[in-house]
Amino acid sequence: MRPVLRALALILALATPAAAQTSAVPMQSTPLDPANLDRSVSACTDFNQFANGGWIAAHPVPPAFSVWGSFTELGENNQSNLLTILRDAAAKGNSQASEDMRKLGVYYSSCMDSAGAERAGAQPIIPALTRIAGIRNRRQLEAEVARLHSQGVPVLFGFGAQQDAKNSTSVIAGIRQGGLSLPDRDYYLNPDKRYADIRANYTDHVAKMFQLLGESAGESGADAQRVIAIETALAKPAKTRVQLRDPNANYNKMTAKELAQLAPGFDWSKFFAGEGRGDIATINVQNTVFLRTVDSLLASAPLDDWKAYLRWKVADAAAPSLSSAFVNEDFRFSSTLSGTKEMLPREKRCARVTDSGLRDALGQAYVAQYFTPTAKQRALEMVRNLESVFHDRLQTLGWMSDTTKVQATGKLAAFANKIGYPDKWRDYSTLTIKPGHFLNNQIAVREYERRRDMRRIGQPVDRNEWGMTPPTVNAYYNPSMNEIVFPAGIMQPPFFDPKADDAVNYGGMGAVIGHEMTHGFDDQGSQFDAQGNLRNWWSASDLEKFKRGTGLVASQFDSYTVLDSVHVNGKLTLGENLADLGGLSISYAALEKALAEKGRPALIDGFTPEQRFFLAWAQIWRQNITPEAQRVRINTDPHSPGRWRVNGPISNMPQFAAAFGCKPGDPMVRPDAVRPVIW
Repeated sequence: MRPVLRALALILALATPAAAQTSAVPMQSTPLDPANLDRSVSACTDFNQFANGGWIAAHPVPPAFSVWGSFTELGENNQSNLLTILRDAAAKGNSQASEDMRKLGVYYSSCMDSAGAERAGAQPIIPALTRIAGIRNRRQLEAEVARLHSQGVPVLFGFGAQQDAKNSTSVIAGIRQGGLSLPDRDYYLNPDKRYADIRANYTDHVAKMFQLLGESAGESGADAQRVIAIETALAKPAKTRVQLRDPNANYNKMTAKELAQLAPGFDWSKFFAGEGRGDIATINVQNTVFLRTVDSLLASAPLDDWKAYLRWKVADAAAPSLSSAFVNEDFRFSSTLSGTKEMLPREKRCARVTDSGLRDALGQAYVAQYFTPTAKQRALEMVRNLESVFHDRLQTLGWMSDTTKVQATGKLAAFANKIGYPDKWRDYSTLTIKPGHFLNNQIAVREYERRRDMRRIGQPVDRNEWGMTPPTVNAYYNPSMNEIVFPAGIMQPPFFDPKADDAVNYGGMGAVIGHEMTHGFDDQGSQFDAQGNLRNWWSASDLEKFKRGTGLVASQFDSYTVLDSVHVNGKLTLGENLADLGGLSISYAALEKALAEKGRPALIDGFTPEQRFFLAWAQIWRQNITPEAQRVRINTDPHSPGRWRVNGPISNMPQFAAAFGCKPGDPMVRPDAVRPVIW
């Protein structure tokens, strides 16, 4: 079970299996290209359009993507580098390769074996389907639930190792709500027509997948209705995305005996034993109401309904790795949620799945070829520079008492900084990868990762763990670790450019660093102390002032319209919006400090350093997105849409208004009465 990561951006991985060729748009060659501007719009009216309008008009979403922007541009560049590594690893006669490189080559080659996938059809999942067909009672059903969990198919609920939120040095078991196939509970429960249409499409999709498994039209329709009934019943007690942002409400630590009392119908001791951890004594339950519902549902729903549900979850998890009939149907439905028009080429799919599967083997090869020690050192210097500025700003906050400042300063000083890649790589010596059906190799990797996760329970926290792979274009803050993490993949243009002026790098990578630092002090991160424990370290009056400020940010983003009458959810996106505002403020102060020390450079393309700072911020959030994907993100993504990540925070900054000569009353200048002053 992964920790809650306060990431810079959501990586939306809606399925895009492959056939058609798609080429990436080349990365821009200059730090700030004037052609990307739209000078017909005033910077004080709509800065996102002013800064990115030219780029937006020239870069529609490619057919095989649901979103296109700086993250996807750089991500495609990184994927090309990964493909170079994987093609070399897969080359025959590579006798000089390390064992990990040989495993990479075999894994990637088995994924690329489209002819083998066609010959196999559904055969790779027949053993699982046969076991499910043989279920005769509830105990056998529960045993199959445990087996599927061990193979990376988390039916009914999520289960795994997690850091104890109130004892951050230890790892305990955790159970979380889950079992759904659509993006969110609202897709099952919202009566609005757009959700009803998706449910109808989903029901048809499930039926078609059952038909691919050999069922008749009548049988598949009935089984699809059984699946919908089970998943709808699981959706009803599930917490909303906003409710899941409350770490105290999600902390329900109990003993194994108390868990058995909470959900007495489920044989937890056998489930834990099936996971190889019959000794588990302490568990955190994210949603107790959900777990009680699962317990009663197991008793009340007919066994045939559960067998249909398990068959569906097996087929759904395996579909992207099976024959083209499964791949095409999987893409057909996923495209209704993503808006993608074409499938990604197979080699790109295989590179992505290898990156997520053999993460450290490929990551180690990636950093060896594409990330230098010099780049890591420069990034670390920038992190330390911003931490110094943040420290100084904490001392001058007028709204915070000295007592709370001491706690905040101590937390900042305790930040762990992870740059580029892990200090310790995974050991894959016990993992067997061999030629044959790709799904078999995927299951082998999932079982390897599952065993690794289960071994963590009851052990001290390993602070060398990483939550992202090195080539990932993203960054995150982990409150339980009190760490900020910047994979090698993001430390390239347009985020960080060694050839660019300080203004561009502080507006790009500097603001990204400041963003992750601020997550330690956003509405969620601020509930964890310097050691990563869920504990209130605020005075009552300071906490009230902080909440008043964060309330202004939530209300601000609630007012932004995205599609039709759909608004940004200010409560869901609050943490990210606070991090954007804090990150920009900290990085801007760091730029001003650098300019004072180095001197002010001449205008570049007619822009001052301060103007280029804000232009650099805007360019990392430039974005085109399909309406379908935007709707999914509004419901599920804690990040605001790109336009509002540009305009939202800077409209609260007098520094922006001064840089571009904006006046009170301009759309990009929020009145002082509603302008939050936090970090």
